[in-house]
Amino acid sequence: MTSCNSENQTESNSNSKNRPETVKRKTILFFGNSLTAGYGLEDPEEAFPAIIQQKIDSLKLPYKVINAGLSGETTSGGVTRINWLLKQQIDIFVLELGANDGLRGLKISQTKRNLQSILDTVKARYPNAKRILLGMEVPPNMGGKYVSDFRVIFRQVAEENNIPFVPFMLEGVAGIPELNLRDGIHPTGDGYKIVAENVWEVLKKEL
Repeated sequence: MTSCNSENQTESNSNSKNRPETVKRKTILFFGNSLTAGYGLEDPEEAFPAIIQQKIDSLKLPYKVINAGLSGETTSGGVTRINWLLKQQIDIFVLELGANDGLRGLKISQTKRNLQSILDTVKARYPNAKRILLGMEVPPNMGGKYVSDFRVIFRQVAEENNIPFVPFMLEGVAGIPELNLRDGIHPTGDGYKIVAENVWEVLKKEL
């Protein structure tokens, strides 16, 4: 959720050389900020989209994962960026944005509108694509009302669009020092293993 990292939009190709291409693979696009990009990790294969690709490969499922995480991205930035990424066919779209909005104290109503705009854009371009929303929370120091209102918008957006939802993608990781980098925000490799499981529990039902 920092702006230090450059854009990371690379396909996770773990084991791809050994995978028979007898069935055309569908595409899962993870669209997010540094939490998706894997900010601060020495090995990009430790980011949760790459871990999920490894799970998919181990199960021999016909899906390829694209990591479209960009460090520092806000929901407003996502609205601007999404059309470029939709030039390629998308079968499953996983939206992970909003954390930077919260850390900057941006208007919650605007964050909600932006999340909806991104989901609408995906639906308009690929009506049959499945969409999944990853929920986020902000630290208590943002103030009780802001924290509560921020948490709620993700569930509201998921319910209004009738799409699968991960209530808090950092469940079991946030606030645990040994599972986060020194900044206390971004997960370590071990932390991302838990994040991947949180996301996988919802994603696997859509494959």
